[in-house]
Amino acid sequence: MVDFQDKTLICENCGREFFWSAEEQEFYAQQVWSEPKWCPICSAKKRAERRQEKRTEEG
Repeated sequence: MVDFQDKTLICENCGREFFWSAEEQEFYAQQVWSEPKWCPICSAKKRAERRQEKRTEEG
C-alpha cells in the first residue's frame, strides 16, 4: 500500500503551483492515471476548448 501525502505540483502549461491532495492521488492510482501535468484551471480551459471544437465539428 502506498502512503499518499499532499503535495504541490507545477503546471507545465502556465507555471503556476497547484495543490494535489492525498485523496486525489489515491483516486488517480485506482484509475491507473498518471500525475497531472496541468493545474485545474488550465485543464478546465482545455476541456472547454475540446467541447467547443466538438460542437463546431458536429455543426
